[in-house]
Amino acid sequence: MYSKPIVMIDFETTGLSPDMGDRITEVAALRIEDGRITDRYVSLINCGVRIPSFITGLTGITQQMVDSAPPVDEVVPELLDFIGSDALAAHNASFDEKFLRAEAGRFGLAPAHQGTVCSLKLARRVFPALGCYKLGQLSGQLGIRFKSAAHRAESDAEVAAQVLLHIARHLGDTYGLAQVEPELLLSVNKLAAAKVHAYLLKQTGK
Repeated sequence: MYSKPIVMIDFETTGLSPDMGDRITEVAALRIEDGRITDRYVSLINCGVRIPSFITGLTGITQQMVDSAPPVDEVVPELLDFIGSDALAAHNASFDEKFLRAEAGRFGLAPAHQGTVCSLKLARRVFPALGCYKLGQLSGQLGIRFKSAAHRAESDAEVAAQVLLHIARHLGDTYGLAQVEPELLLSVNKLAAAKVHAYLLKQTGK
């Protein structure tokens, strides 16, 4: 299993880009240690913005829910404290990390995490024969079920964390790794899928 803590994060947002004025509406951060989720930070977020109707339709998050949620200037510092210097992970990580950095930057803060693992890219490289790597379809192919509705931060983060744990078990079984370093996942993320098997064999001395 993972030799160091990894924090799996998921944001729900008002749109796709903080550069276009989109904001966060909900966050879940789950700390993975010793093969299980050991701690979590989950909150709706009031950014003082309007929730588009299509976002409510997709997520179930309403204007009333965010209007009564903790303010963003409270949530973001708490979230950064929770993540600390642990490695960060997310499914399609570039999306979540750009929102994390954008929201932190509004308050003159900077995340301190040690690298970001993308579970979507990782799954593509470790399981290259699968048909789809979107979280809902990927989890189904790996036999991982949602315990509650998709497109809510905690539910999506929980499933993404289980995907990451599934990958760790697969690497352990296939390559004889007793523990998996987050640094190894970061390296695999950067490789072409065709090079991953040889790289992992080299890392394990096989």
